[in-house]
Amino acid sequence: MTYVTYPTQYRNYCTFDEKRVSAKVRERESGLGSIQKSLENPKNEEEVLEDLYILNRMLDEGVGGIDKLYPVLSKYNNTQSPNIQTYLAGIYRKTKVPDAFGPLISMLIQNSMNPPENCPFDPNEEIGGAILDYLA
Repeated sequence: MTYVTYPTQYRNYCTFDEKRVSAKVRERESGLGSIQKSLENPKNEEEVLEDLYILNRMLDEGVGGIDKLYPVLSKYNNTQSPNIQTYLAGIYRKTKVPDAFGPLISMLIQNSMNPPENCPFDPNEEIGGAILDYLA
């Protein structure tokens, strides 16, 4: 079971079951296959968010091979979810997969034309930061 608490007006980020996340991060490269399968056929948005959060944490820990998951991550490039956009932008920022640059630009344009409603944070901050990292 996935545990996600969405952002609120008082906290601009999601929270997760840290025991579960830490256990998955400790699996390192051997855990990527199960994350890929989960992202290919998620049960709900919460499962996607948890998987993306785990990938972000793995990147921070120096786990290799996450860039190879771009084909499955790209499935979410057109999402309207500011939470998914933010985690994807963070992953793309760290992996710098060349194919992810265009989707980041699309997300930024999409959000500029149709800003997310009732969102306690601006996903364009992370998306724009990722774009700037690509250009640097």
